[in-house]
Amino acid sequence: RAGRGCSRLVMAAVPPSSPPSGSEPPPPPLQYSLLLRHLVGEQRRPRALDPAALGGIPSPPKSEEQKMVERAMESCAFKAVLACVGGFVLGGAFGVFTAGIDTNVGFDPKDPYRTPTAKEVLKDMGQRGISYAKNFAIVGAMFSCTECVVESYRGKSDWKNSVISGCITGGAIGFRAGLKAGVIGCGGFAAFSAAIDYYLR
Repeated sequence: RAGRGCSRLVMAAVPPSSPPSGSEPPPPPLQYSLLLRHLVGEQRRPRALDPAALGGIPSPPKSEEQKMVERAMESCAFKAVLACVGGFVLGGAFGVFTAGIDTNVGFDPKDPYRTPTAKEVLKDMGQRGISYAKNFAIVGAMFSCTECVVESYRGKSDWKNSVISGCITGGAIGFRAGLKAGVIGCGGFAAFSAAIDYYLR
C-alpha cells in the first residue's frame, strides 16, 4: 500500500503530456475584447438620445386649462384679432411717420403762404395715422383669417396658403374699384405674400 501511495504522488507531480503543436486549439478570446467590439467596434449600435436617460427634466402632463388655452390661441378668431391689433399699431405708426415727412401736412389751399401751427400739424398726423391704422387692421384681419381657413381646409402648412389667401385678400380689396383692379390686386398681393413667406421660411 505504501508503494502504491508513492507511485500516485509521483504521477500527480509529473505534468500531463501536451498535445502536438499542430493540433492546439486557439485560445478563447478575452472578455474585454468582446466588450470593446460592442462599444466601439463593428457590433456597436447607435442609440437614440433620450433626455430622461441623460438626466433631463421630464415635462409634466398638460392640464385641461392649458389645452383649452392652446386651442383658443390656435383658433382662426384669435389669429384674426391678433393680426388686426398688430395691423392697427403698425398702420398707425406708418401713418404718423409718413405724415411727419410730408411737407403738405397742415397745408391750407386758401392761404398757401401761411405757416401751419403745431396743433394743425399734430391733428393732420393723427388723422392720417388713424386712417392708415384702420386700413392695415382690416387687411391684416382679412389675410390672417383667410390663411387660417385655407390652411384648415387643405390640412397643410406651406407657401401655397399664403399665396391663396393673399390673392383672395388683394382681390377683395381691389374689386371695389372694378374687375381689373381686383385681378391686379389679387396678383400683386399673392406675389407679395409669396415673397414674404419665402423670406421668413
